Amino acid sequence: MTDYNTDVAAWAAEQAELLRLRAVNALDWDNLAEEIEAVGISQKREVYARLKLICHHLLKWQFQSEHQSRSWRTTIRTQRRDLAKVLQQNPSLSSYAAAELADAYAHGHEDAEDETGLLHLPQACPWSIEQVLDIDYLP
Repeated sequence: MTDYNTDVAAWAAEQAELLRLRAVNALDWDNLAEEIEAVGISQKREVYARLKLICHHLLKWQFQSEHQSRSWRTTIRTQRRDLAKVLQQNPSLSSYAAAELADAYAHGHEDAEDETGLLHLPQACPWSIEQVLDIDYLP
């Protein structure tokens, strides 16, 4: 049996097989529980990161209109599509996305200020979660 601390990939494959075999007594219960929790945390982290990047680029789009580019539009669209896929696969995270929008916006705002030097950006998120997720919305 592979040790969790030595080779997580091999350990995971073994644990999956033990689960399929219903080998209850052979399972590494504590590490299995940790890994399952980590899956949910990872999905939340992805939702947050994509929201932050969308907000960052929406701010640049809205407040640096003279620099708008296909690249920015593509980044916004790609992040929205990828976020939509995560939310489709994890419907319970839709409420998480809405709840985290203000915080993700604050970090996207920081990044946009650092990148652009613009200091007059709105402190509070000016868009609804629906607008942030809307594939066609550009402020």
